[in-house]
Amino acid sequence: MPHWMVDEPTRIAFDDVTALRVRTFAGSVAVLATSETPALDITSISGQPLKVSHENGVLTISYEDLNWDGLLEWLRPQNHSADMTVIVPRDCPAQVGVVAATAVVSGVAGRTSVRSVSGAITLDGLGGRVDARTVSGDVEAQDLSGQISFNSVSGDLTLAGGALDRLEAKTVSGNVTADVHLGKPGQVRVATVSSDVALRLPAEPDAKVNLRSTSGRVLSEFDCLRGAHAPASHSVNGTLGRGSGRISVSTLSGRVTLLKRAEQPPGPQRSESTADGQAEPTDPSTSGDPWSAATDDAPTKGEAR
Repeated sequence: MPHWMVDEPTRIAFDDVTALRVRTFAGSVAVLATSETPALDITSISGQPLKVSHENGVLTISYEDLNWDGLLEWLRPQNHSADMTVIVPRDCPAQVGVVAATAVVSGVAGRTSVRSVSGAITLDGLGGRVDARTVSGDVEAQDLSGQISFNSVSGDLTLAGGALDRLEAKTVSGNVTADVHLGKPGQVRVATVSSDVALRLPAEPDAKVNLRSTSGRVLSEFDCLRGAHAPASHSVNGTLGRGSGRISVSTLSGRVTLLKRAEQPPGPQRSESTADGQAEPTDPSTSGDPWSAATDDAPTKGEAR
């Protein structure tokens, strides 16, 4: 089995990579799916050497004392750091685990699993099933498709673009903000303890909706949804379109906001209108604050206070 102990900047090329497994402490990891020859490029490294192995197409990059199952237990400071870029085929499943390192995964169509303790995670243009778990690291994602699962203690999830079959998110205090394009039928299930949830849907979605907060406000921009208020329950419910999909949000003390995406006029320069009437570009990388409407106190079409 080919293997390397890497303690200095280096580049290693591989004939083929059918699966990727990365586990690291600090620094940065970028996994890029391209048509180029698979390769590992380590630009800087300090502390303990990285162990690299390539067996039957499976590329593993890790430290000897760091395993996938025990990753989230590594809360004590470490002086091990590496900056690396891994080039893989587009259909290569990727498993990336970081403690404090930042992680970027782009273009992968196979199943992607990312775990982080405190490092930020960026996901771009992924297909298939995506599973992201963090303790305090934030997750920013755009142009995803397939099924998305997010689990966090205090890290935030921000999701924009793509076409989802299913989104499941669970947090304690991490906020969830998602501009979702649902398949038919599509499902969104979000559960939090104290964090806010803001969802933006197309102007004509197709789903049954159940939004609920024990003590937080529940707001909706859709006419056909109705709010209800009780001493320990604020909710907005109803059916959008034929109701083939399902959107369920529940929180104890967080605020829930359901926004309607403006219909797009024809033309090369597309923009969207927020609830405060300001235009914003559809590209999330160029937008200023696409979720400013979620924090406005302006009246909405359906609301439970």
